[in-house]
Amino acid sequence: MTSTGNFSVGIDIGTSKIVAVAGTKNESGKLEIAGMAKVLSRGIKRGIVYNIEEAASALGELINKLEAITGEKITSANVAYAGQHIKTLELKLKKLYPDVGVVSKHDVDSLNEEAKISGVPEGYKIVEIIPAAYVVDNEFEQNPVGSTGRKLEAWFKLLVIPELYLANLERVFNKIGIQIEGVSFSILALADAVVPYDDKEMGVILLDFGCGTTKLAVYHNSMLVHTAVIPFGGDVITNDIREGCTILTKWAEELKVKFGEALGDFADDQKVVTLPGQNGWEPKEISFKSLAFIIQARVEEIIDSVNEQIKKTGIDDKMGAGIILTGGTANLKHIISLVKYRTGFDVRKANLVLGLNDRDRELHNPEYFTAFGLLNCNTNTGSQSVVQKKKIKTEKQPKEPGSISKRITSLVQGVLNLVDDDNEDASLN
Repeated sequence: MTSTGNFSVGIDIGTSKIVAVAGTKNESGKLEIAGMAKVLSRGIKRGIVYNIEEAASALGELINKLEAITGEKITSANVAYAGQHIKTLELKLKKLYPDVGVVSKHDVDSLNEEAKISGVPEGYKIVEIIPAAYVVDNEFEQNPVGSTGRKLEAWFKLLVIPELYLANLERVFNKIGIQIEGVSFSILALADAVVPYDDKEMGVILLDFGCGTTKLAVYHNSMLVHTAVIPFGGDVITNDIREGCTILTKWAEELKVKFGEALGDFADDQKVVTLPGQNGWEPKEISFKSLAFIIQARVEEIIDSVNEQIKKTGIDDKMGAGIILTGGTANLKHIISLVKYRTGFDVRKANLVLGLNDRDRELHNPEYFTAFGLLNCNTNTGSQSVVQKKKIKTEKQPKEPGSISKRITSLVQGVLNLVDDDNEDASLN
C-alpha cells in the first residue's frame, strides 16, 4: 500500500470493533489505500457511545496505529455511524415555473440548499442529506438539468440522529484532537462499497448483520427507498447461548464463532464440544445440534424483523436482485440458506465493487468494507489533505487480538414522513 501524504481518513465505529482506512483517489478515480487499522471497540454499545473515556481510549489507539502505518499526523476524519436511534425522514420540495421552463443547475442547487434548513424533530440533528429523486412534470429524471416543464419536484432522504448522541461522538473525537469532517450512516457507506449500480436499479436489499445491530438499506430504480436499524445483532445470539448452555459469555462467543450454525437440522448430532471445568465444576459437553437450534431461533426472529421493514417499502415484490448479506454474523454456517428460506429472496454474500488501485488481498477483508465506502464517498481526485507530515514511527506494531417510477407517490409519504419510527420498539422475547 502506498502513502501519498495527501489523503482522507474514514472511520467505521461499531460495537465489536473500530476500523480506519486512509487513502486518496488517483487521476483515474481509483482509491489508493495508504493504511488500514482496527482495534477492539470499547465504550460503544449498539453503535452508541456510552462511555466517553473508554471510547476515546480505543479511538486514540486506532489513530496511533494508523499514523504509524502511514507516517502521517491525522487531524480529521469522516465517520460512519450505526446507532439504533438514527432516523430516516423524507422531504418533498418543489419549484413551479410560470410557463414551460428549462431546469437549471441553480434550480437544483437551490432545492438542495432548502433541504439543509428544513425542520426536523426536536432534539435531532441532520447529519446527511441524500437527493433521492427528481421529477419534472411527473417524469422521473436522474439528472433534471436541461429538462423542460412547469414543475420540478425533489425528494430527499434526511438522516438525523439525536443531538445528545452526536454530541457524545464529538466529545470522543475532541478528546484525541481529531476533527469530524462529516458523519454518514454506515449502511449507506457500506452500500457504496458492495452494491453494484445494476442491483440498485433492479431492486436490492443490503443486509448487514452486525454485532450490536442489524442494518438494512433498500434500493429500487437506482434510488434509496428505505433504511432501518434493528437493535439486535450477534451479541444477542451470544447471550442466548450463554443462558441456554449456562456458560460464561466468552465461551458462548467462542462457541458461536468456531462452531455456530444457523440451521439446527443440518448440524451433526454426533459432534460435541467439551468446555473445561473450573472452580470444582465438571467439564461440560455441548452438542453441535443444540447449539445450532439456539442460534437458529434467534436469527429467525431477527430476519422476521427484517421482513417487516422490507414490507414497509410497498415494493417487496420488486427486489429483482434479492439480498446482499454481510456483517460478522453473516459468517455463520448455512445462514444464506436460512435467510433465503425465511425471506423468499435470492441471497448472496457481499463482495467489494469499488475500484481499488491496490489488489492486496487484505483489502478484500469485509471488516473494512464500510470504511472503504465511506472513503470513496468523501474523497475527491486530488482532494486536500487531512493529515500533517509526521516523523515515521519505527517501532514494531503489535499484532491485533483475536437512486422514480410511477409508484413514487406510494414510496414517498409526504413531507418529513418517518419511515422507521418503530425500529427502536422491535422486541425479541
